[in-house]
Order: sequence, then C-alpha cells, then structure tokens
Amino acid sequence: MRYNQPVSKGTITLLWSITVSAFAVGGLVGALIAIPMVNKLGRKATMLLNNIFAITAALLMALANLAGVPEMILVGRFIMGIDSGIGLSTLPMYINEISPKHIRGSLGQVTAIFICLGVFTGQILGLPQIFGRESVWPFLFGFILLPALIQLMILPFLPESPRYLLLEKQDRNRAEKAFRAILGKKDVSQEIKEALEETRKQRNMRLVTVLELLNTRSVKWQIITVIVTMASYQLCGINAIWFYTKNIFTEAGIPPENIPYITLSTGSIEIVASIIASLFIEKLGRRILLIGGFGLMALFFGILTISLTFQHYAYWVPYVSILCILAIIASFCIGPGGIPFVLVGELFQQTQRPAAFMIAGSVNWISNFTVGLVFPLIQEGLDNYCFLVFAALCLVGAMYEYFILPETKNKSFIEINQSFAKINKIPTTVKETRNDLSEARSYEDTAGSSVLTVQHNEMELENIEKTHSF
Repeated sequence: MRYNQPVSKGTITLLWSITVSAFAVGGLVGALIAIPMVNKLGRKATMLLNNIFAITAALLMALANLAGVPEMILVGRFIMGIDSGIGLSTLPMYINEISPKHIRGSLGQVTAIFICLGVFTGQILGLPQIFGRESVWPFLFGFILLPALIQLMILPFLPESPRYLLLEKQDRNRAEKAFRAILGKKDVSQEIKEALEETRKQRNMRLVTVLELLNTRSVKWQIITVIVTMASYQLCGINAIWFYTKNIFTEAGIPPENIPYITLSTGSIEIVASIIASLFIEKLGRRILLIGGFGLMALFFGILTISLTFQHYAYWVPYVSILCILAIIASFCIGPGGIPFVLVGELFQQTQRPAAFMIAGSVNWISNFTVGLVFPLIQEGLDNYCFLVFAALCLVGAMYEYFILPETKNKSFIEINQSFAKINKIPTTVKETRNDLSEARSYEDTAGSSVLTVQHNEMELENIEKTHSF
C-alpha cells in the first residue's frame, strides 16, 4: 500500500520467493569471497571480519518494519547469506586444521551441532510468548546480533590455525605457540614434524587456484566426491521436510496453536542426533555414517510416501508420518548433516584446501538455491509422491559413498591422499618419483648437488605423467 495501491497475490508471492532465494545467492557470494579472505588474512581474522556482515544484516532486518522499508529485509537476507557462506567455508577449515587426527571427525561435527542449536534456538524464540507475535517479530532478526557480539569478544583470544601459520606463512614460532595453546602441552615437535611432512610430500607450497585444482589429476576423484557429497547434502530432501512439517502435524489432528511447540521436537532430534554422531564418528568412521544416513533417509522417505498416500484410511496413519519426519531428520543429522564439511578438509592437502572449500561452498549454495526453486514445482506436480524423488537422490548418494569413498578416520592427510591413488590411476612410479623429488627438495639448502637432482626428478615426473595422461 506504499503507493495507495493494493499488492496483488502474484506480486506478494514473487517478492517472497526473491526474499527467500536471496539468502542462497548471498551464500554463494560468501563462499566465493571466503577463500581470498582466508588466504590473505588467515582463518581467525576472516571469521572476525565476517561478523560485520552478521551485524549489518541483523540491523537491516530488525529495523525494516520501523523504517517502513520492507526491501531492507531482502537486502538483509542477502548479506546474512554472505555471512553464512563465509562462515561455512572458514569455520570447518579452521576446525579441521587445529584438530588432532584422532578426534578430527568429532570436532568437525561441531559445525553441525551449532547449526542445529541455532535452528532450535530460532524455534524457541519464534514461539508466540516470545517473538512469535506480529508486534515484536523484528526483534527475532535482531537476536542475530548476540552470537556475533559474543564471537567478537571471544575469538581474539583464540589462536590462529597453526598449519596456516607454518605451511602458508612459514612462521614456525607462531605455529609452535598456536599448537601449544590448542593442545595444552609444551612439546609440539611431533605436530610440527607431521605438518612439515605434508609440505615435503607436495611439489610446491604455492596455493593452487580452483582451475588448477580442477586440472590436477591426482585429486580428480576427491573433487568428484566433494561435489557429489555436498550436492547430496542439499538435494537429499531435508528442506522439503521442513516445508511439509506443519501440514503433516495438522493432518495428525494437532491443534494449530500447539504446532509451534510440537515442532520443537524436530529441533531437539537434530541436536541429539548430531551429538550422537560426534560421539561415534571416530569409532564407526565417516563412511558408514554417510552411507547409513543416506540409506535410512531413503527408507523413511519411502514409508512417508505410503503414509501420506493412505493418511485418511485410519486415524493412526498421520502419526506414522510424524515418526517418519523425526526419523528422516535424525538420519540426516547422524551422517549427511555434518560429515560433508569434515570430508572437504580431509581429502585435500594444505595448498589445495582453500580452493576445495570454494568448490564445496559453491556446490552447496547452488544446490540450496536449486531446491528452493524446483521443489515447489515438484511438489505441485507429484504431490505426496515428491518424496520418492528425494529417496532416489539419497540412494544415489549412499551408493556413491559405498563404491568410491575410502575411510578417512585416524588417517593423516598424506595417507588419505594415497587412498585415492588407485582410483585416480596414479602409477606407483609417479608416487615414488614424487617421494624422491620431495626428499631432494628437503636437502636443497644444504647440498648444491641436490638442485640437479630436483631438476632431474621434475623432468622425469613430467614425462611419466604425460605418458599416463587422460
């Protein structure tokens, strides 16, 4: 009514769709700019600066109603997307690099756990007794300020990634201090040695670009694995479940005024399942949790389709649908909900990791946008049978992980890279020559003759790789 003209229903739907999709578009932008930031500023400084986006977005959305400018919500969601895109690229990378390998998976699940805590907190704050009323809903957006301010106060006291300091900045003193602060011990020589071992296994320490990584034959299947896993993470149907939850609860006969409280059960299930995954990921491994998570989601999507089809045949059938929803959410959080972020950091070495996270982040947000765009069309065309599409996608994800993904628990980055050597069809001669090359480089500063050895081995390696090219 800004121009004394009523807004048509079609215009409202269009504006709503644009506002919803703005978050995913912002996420893609954030994923693209995160990597130059972490390369230039480091992991810690990037996360600190990222709070500027969160604070700006919170203020725009919280004050939109007061200012009478609804477009501020659209802009705010876009900026909030940028914040999320940067955060989901930087935080998993930081956690991966500071974690000892025997608990790397458990700590990697922290990202998923706090995402679930955020969802649950939003559900609580959205209750009618808090911010779920028309008169106070802008304060729900303003609540985003709180975690941003907490991070601004706490993060400066945390160390920078020691692997970043050692391998990218060549600052051994600061790296040792960071390792000591993280591990709580004085002797970190073993950790420094393991990190330097990764350096010796790489042909150079220059950070590779996305194009260079895509053209690197030795990580071909690691890249494919990241793309498939991140796409499956978004396309598995978990967002569709949130879309359907209210309708299914209504069909079960739950009074509309009680649905917000019943919905809290979904957030609780997410948190519990994520914590369980963090406790068992180092015992069961990443592979079995991913396969099991996708497999169980496919199973319960099938049951959900049947229960929705026959929900009017008996009073208890809608309750089966509710159980299926909770089971799908739990299955998602046990495996697909957090492990993809762990894998991105594990499958690539230090110089390749930033580019790998840019690829993963791009796939994640493009897939997120695609689901938001396509799902309403699928739902309109297939009705209750739309979940069979997601069941099929979950099965594809499970089968891929079963046949391609090796187990990565308790393995160093070098060991994980070697696990892919066979499927990448990297001949033993190439691997051996690379080892010789790295060993020669390690003595380059102390023996002049080793320079000739390096040059000879480089030429030999290039000839071998040309012989075994695609």
